[in-house]
Amino acid sequence: MKKYVIININDLSNVDYTLVEQNSLETTRKSLDDSLALISFYGNTPSFLEGTTQYDKDEIKSIVTSSDWQEEED
Repeated sequence: MKKYVIININDLSNVDYTLVEQNSLETTRKSLDDSLALISFYGNTPSFLEGTTQYDKDEIKSIVTSSDWQEEED
């Protein structure tokens, strides 16, 4: 099952992109204020993400559709 983690933007330098779905810093989804980043992975939790809160698809969907991650439509 795919898992999602939200990390502080400053922690992106610790991400091993060979262990997650994102390819690079540039392809990682960020919050509108550029303070948070969304990382996703399958299987075991990579060591650099241990201790972080993990979300499933439904949980992360409600987060990334909030005004912190997505601009409001007129």
